[in-house]
Amino acid sequence: MSDSSWGAPQAAGQAGYWGPTGGGPAQPVPEAVPAGPTYDAPEAQQTRPMPIVPDVPAYGGDQDDNRGAARLSGPLFRDETFQTGELPAETQNPEPMPDAPQPAPAPQKKSAGRDLSAAIGVGVGLGVVIVASLFIQKAVFVGVIAVAVVVGLWELTSRLQERKGIKAPLVPLAVGGAAMVVAGYVRGAEGAWVAMALTALAALVWRMTEPPEGYLKDVTAGVFAAFYVPFLATFVALMLTADDGPWRVLTFLLLTVVSDTGAYAVGWRFGKHKLAPRISPGKTREGLLGAVLFAMVAGALCMQFLIDGGTWWQGLLLGLAVAGSATLGDLGESMIKRDLGIKDMGTLLPGHGGIMDRLDSLLPTAPVVWLLMVIFVGSA
Repeated sequence: MSDSSWGAPQAAGQAGYWGPTGGGPAQPVPEAVPAGPTYDAPEAQQTRPMPIVPDVPAYGGDQDDNRGAARLSGPLFRDETFQTGELPAETQNPEPMPDAPQPAPAPQKKSAGRDLSAAIGVGVGLGVVIVASLFIQKAVFVGVIAVAVVVGLWELTSRLQERKGIKAPLVPLAVGGAAMVVAGYVRGAEGAWVAMALTALAALVWRMTEPPEGYLKDVTAGVFAAFYVPFLATFVALMLTADDGPWRVLTFLLLTVVSDTGAYAVGWRFGKHKLAPRISPGKTREGLLGAVLFAMVAGALCMQFLIDGGTWWQGLLLGLAVAGSATLGDLGESMIKRDLGIKDMGTLLPGHGGIMDRLDSLLPTAPVVWLLMVIFVGSA
């Protein structure tokens, strides 16, 4: 239709409907006439320009004729929201279609968040090295503890400097940390305390060789690192000094690993209620119950069959304590990593992160197991 076929609206009595003036189609106009409100060709259609609307039939019934207002139940303009199940105007069918049922979203498979094959392989390899060194020669295992302490201190101080600009003195911490473990094995708890004090003093003196800006935060971080990593690890060396020391250390390691495994397995399968969402969103109350259950069963078996003079009920208490300390230790390091804005302390162990990511549960559990072992069966 040419521009000359558009003209003035109908009379006010027919306001709201714009259509042909007669029953038949519009008659052709013999010659072009300027379009405008003064054009009065009786033969032409009387319509007004309107926004382009989708060619959708009325859903509420037939459209009224030219004696009434237009009645449309479908969408009138393109920017109107279509009902659920309708297609866009360009692709709608000419006939009304019922709402199509929406397919249910496919269930998402839970993910562990890590490479489990790598994690299992590395875990098995570490277990073989630890057990072999533990039962071949006690001194070799003390060396393994010292190496783990030094690497853990390196990871912790590196992350502190990268993320917070804190320069904890690594050299005195590494030397003092290794000496702390050896002193605990050779001289007992007294030797461990003396080595801890000397390490803290060495960190304070070492930091004096640099400018005073940031001295307080650097030495504070150094003393914290000395206590958190090597001093707590010294209790593993203290356990080793007993006659059945290797079995005590093995019990300590098994209970901690079983607790973590129970928390992971139960929490991954049944976990719904968050334990500490602001610290570690992945941990659940159900996972904590799984840790307690697994650790208590393992504790009863270990105390009954591996520890001289131990009984099953002592193992139940030991497993309960291990589950609590391991969970708190895990949450503690999660708090540190959240403050630093990192996920893992390192990348040395594929599927696990760094050494500190494996020591997080072990370090605070070591003094708990050592103390309960001394209470239950003595220190000899």
